[in-house]
Amino acid sequence: MTSDQPPYFNIDPDRALRDLGAPFSTTRFREVAEACARGRSDLASRGMDAEGRKSLRLFSTWEITRYLIPVATPHFRRVLKANPELPQGRSESDGGAKWFTLDEVLRLRAHFAAEGSKAKEYLPYRPKGQPAKMVAVANFKGGVGKTSTAAHLAMSAALDGYKVLVVDLDSQGSMTSIFGGRVEDEWQTVFPLLARHYARHLRADNQLRLDRGEAPLPLDDTLSEALEVKAGDLVQKTHWPNIDLIGAQLNLYWSEFQVPVWRIQSRGWKLWDALTESLEADGVLDQYDVIFLDTPPALGYLTINGLAAADILLVPLGASFLEFDSTGRFFDMLHSTFASIEEGENMAARALGREGLAFEWDAVRAVITRYDGAQQGELASLMQAYLGPVLSPERQDFTALIGQAGEQVNGIYEADYRDFNRETYVRGRATFDETYAGFKRLLLATWRRDELADQEAAE
Repeated sequence: MTSDQPPYFNIDPDRALRDLGAPFSTTRFREVAEACARGRSDLASRGMDAEGRKSLRLFSTWEITRYLIPVATPHFRRVLKANPELPQGRSESDGGAKWFTLDEVLRLRAHFAAEGSKAKEYLPYRPKGQPAKMVAVANFKGGVGKTSTAAHLAMSAALDGYKVLVVDLDSQGSMTSIFGGRVEDEWQTVFPLLARHYARHLRADNQLRLDRGEAPLPLDDTLSEALEVKAGDLVQKTHWPNIDLIGAQLNLYWSEFQVPVWRIQSRGWKLWDALTESLEADGVLDQYDVIFLDTPPALGYLTINGLAAADILLVPLGASFLEFDSTGRFFDMLHSTFASIEEGENMAARALGREGLAFEWDAVRAVITRYDGAQQGELASLMQAYLGPVLSPERQDFTALIGQAGEQVNGIYEADYRDFNRETYVRGRATFDETYAGFKRLLLATWRRDELADQEAAE
């Protein structure tokens, strides 16, 4: 017989006690962590090759001519037939559709760029002489789609023909898992780059101490070892031919404790420049087109480094009151943090007659994620009215494709459309394509502004 009373009435304490289990000890935390690790390995292994590494699916002629190379399908086939040295693809059956690896697609795109119509964009805009653009995706509220947005933008840019580096600054390592990265300890993360930056500063500072007749501060084993590490030592290849990764794992979190210790030891160390200057010194900005920085959901030292390094800042949020409120506080904290750094640095700069510090970003945009137009349209419009151009008009819908791809531990662009209704695939992909289009407009505009500024300076 079904009771009309709510389920929280008449709970038997003795039955509840039987279900409770033993008190939780610290050992139990380890057991749960080990169980999660086993489950994570099992989930991550799906979609991996015989060597245990993730592999990228193939792309059909339909996908290539619809999404990747702007040519009609019959013309695409005629070009392949006329050029047998080009990748010809493979069929799963006689007379079946042809499928290509992304490497082959990139080769075909290069051929069309060289031999095809000059009126079409076969290769994405990338001005010569300009460094890579660094893009931070950040918000200190979890669950807003931060890592998913960063990963899908990286995949979109790669499919568009850009060479991409993804830098995982979050010790949870979700971005690293998405791209199949393997990180044993903090020495395979950005930690040694931060340590190297501080070690170089400390060496220069120690020389000044010696010149003043003071005792130098010691370089411990960690700093001495970090001096030998280059960014290239940390970069991993992924299952995407044009996406590389600097990964993260739990030990990276110790940076949040170590960085302030170094800062206390040497107040002159500009910790916010550590990531930027390390990547620049190692030539990384010349090796890639776009660098995506996935930050932790907190405004700690790793996030500050990512934000200070970024040319473009993207802030994902849902169309809800709490996320709107939290994101407003995030922007307020950004202002307080960076204004405080500027004020501290500029007091010293003015006293020494030096140029002051002023942080600047090429563009900052908030992006609505997991959007349900039927339920959230009014609130999204209200958010747009308050945020104006800071809120991107592109809204990333939540569709069935997004949920199913997430269950398969894949990005949308890694999902095989044959696993879905084609209409579902097209609709699900469209929302991410719109998000990427909005981002690409920012990317091209900022590059073009830099290009024109350099031309004007040279005249």
